[in-house]
Amino acid sequence: MESATEPTPDRQAALTSAIAGERRELADLFDTLRAEDWQAPSLCTGWSVREVVAHMSMGFRLSLPATLGELLKARGSLHRMTDRVARRDAAAHSTAELSAFLRDHAHHPWTPPVGGLPAALGHDVVHGLDVTTALGLGRRVPEDRLRILLDEIRPRGLRFFGVDLAGTRLCAEDTGWSYGAGPTPVYGAAQDLLLLAFGRRLPPGRLRGEAAGRFTGR
Repeated sequence: MESATEPTPDRQAALTSAIAGERRELADLFDTLRAEDWQAPSLCTGWSVREVVAHMSMGFRLSLPATLGELLKARGSLHRMTDRVARRDAAAHSTAELSAFLRDHAHHPWTPPVGGLPAALGHDVVHGLDVTTALGLGRRVPEDRLRILLDEIRPRGLRFFGVDLAGTRLCAEDTGWSYGAGPTPVYGAAQDLLLLAFGRRLPPGRLRGEAAGRFTGR
């Protein structure tokens, strides 16, 4: 999602530290996954865990010319390009290599085309949750990282991810954070509500409230 303001030096340092910590922690967690976990479906529609993890390091490994070349092959479709590269790289690299790409590039300065450092943190956190939530793992994203991302939620970003919050209000049961002005609350853990804001369908039972079914997978 887009960042509201240009980060101050202190905020930039906090963001780069959060990004590095998230990448290292996820790399360590991915090293513990079983072979069948890597083949399991993630919350990222159409991708296995292995493909999600391959995608997470694409920005570190592909130069700008290589990225533009892949985009040209995909006839200008970013979605087709990222899907093709994720599937190719997932097949080309071992699971140990895929984890190591994150650890070895913990301080890589890559950011998405829009959103700067908060978007880079969001990329790591949300794709990490695509894996851990789908696998039913108990990892909790540190609250300071979640708050950075929750505070970045804007209507434009929700539209980009196809999220319709009309009539609802998101309420985090573990942090007191809320978003939206609708009369119908949707309750859940902060990290589950973050996934919702990034267009993910949550596994059954992770959200509460009259409108929870709108954001829950089947």
